[in-house]
Amino acid sequence: MHLTEIAVFVLVYLGMIGGGLPFLQLDRTGVALLGAIVLVALEAVTPAQAAGSIHLPTMILLFSFMVISAHLQVSGFYGFVTRWLAALPLSPPALLAVLIVAAASLSAVFSNDIICLAMAPILANATVRRGLDPVPFLLALACAANVGSAATLIGNPQNMLIGSTLGLSFSGYFLQAAGTVAAGLALTWLVVALSTRGRWAQLPRSTAQPAPPEADHPHLNAWQTTKGLGLTVALLVVFLVAPWPRDVAALAAAGLLLMSRRMHSQTKLGLVDWELLVLFVGLFVVNHALQTTGLPARWLGCLATSGIDLARPGPLFVATFALSNVVSNVPAVMLLLPTSTPSTGALLALVSTLAGNLLIVGSIANIIVVDAAAERGIVIDWRTHARVGVPVTIATLAAAAFFLWLQAAG
Repeated sequence: MHLTEIAVFVLVYLGMIGGGLPFLQLDRTGVALLGAIVLVALEAVTPAQAAGSIHLPTMILLFSFMVISAHLQVSGFYGFVTRWLAALPLSPPALLAVLIVAAASLSAVFSNDIICLAMAPILANATVRRGLDPVPFLLALACAANVGSAATLIGNPQNMLIGSTLGLSFSGYFLQAAGTVAAGLALTWLVVALSTRGRWAQLPRSTAQPAPPEADHPHLNAWQTTKGLGLTVALLVVFLVAPWPRDVAALAAAGLLLMSRRMHSQTKLGLVDWELLVLFVGLFVVNHALQTTGLPARWLGCLATSGIDLARPGPLFVATFALSNVVSNVPAVMLLLPTSTPSTGALLALVSTLAGNLLIVGSIANIIVVDAAAERGIVIDWRTHARVGVPVTIATLAAAAFFLWLQAAG
């Protein structure tokens, strides 16, 4: 009956929904890891099977870009870009537009979570020092980072997983996603700008205090930044034109950046999101255990018989949006990948990413921005976020549906 596999799977995904399990100090990562441990301990899967279930190319690619991003963070690149943007002599609407484009462009290469983690504190301080309400700019940062990360197969963890598993072309996916992302960024600017109702100045009730510029360390290290950006550009060229595996090329670049006479590897590795890597490991094992029972195939067959065929774009679109907001986008993608093919890979990547803007908990990037704001006395509650996140999500998903339909029709 495979009761062990089913029970563990249900408990783990209940943990994904609730952010943990009752009476236990476990977050989503802890729940996923515990599920994998239980499966191995009860011999539902062997250690060898558990290890074999982990998709190594995805893990290597994810780790490698974490190291590359950590290098650029330590070198002061992200802080420099944020301070430079905030100091531009532009009107607030123009500044908002520049911020959205910059955050999206960086997120397409260096991952949305990393960009929000590096930029949010500095952006909050800089906007307060300018006398501007930081909330619209922080919300724009989160939304633009999510939208921008959908542009490439390295912009976020779920896209890395989809691209590696389905063997998608880096350039081919970019061309498929470009129209949606460009429209999505314009729509993000429009929604955020309209939500301010022309009131850009800092609100009197805000408790945010301008932090001294010295708090925006580290300062730019020109050589280390140049080295990091140079290797990143070389990687993108490799991804576009060379036949080398993306994970191996990225790992080589990460190894080169770890070799430094001035920047200690411990500092960079300390910025790697090990919890996310462990979450991936746990979910790989749990999902593999359920797949071996044959139950998912039977369930999908029953759904197809009743007219809900997840292999078709329409049902997959709806299922991806719903699951991404129930269990979060990475677990949702892991559940839906077995039903996907290279022809629906772009749909899965775009919808799972864009759905993350709906609610604060829909994306780690949103949570990072909200937490960074709270540390500086800036309150972004779920209502404040939803006033921007909900219309941005609806508008960008509509844009995705339109462009995907055009591509299918063409």
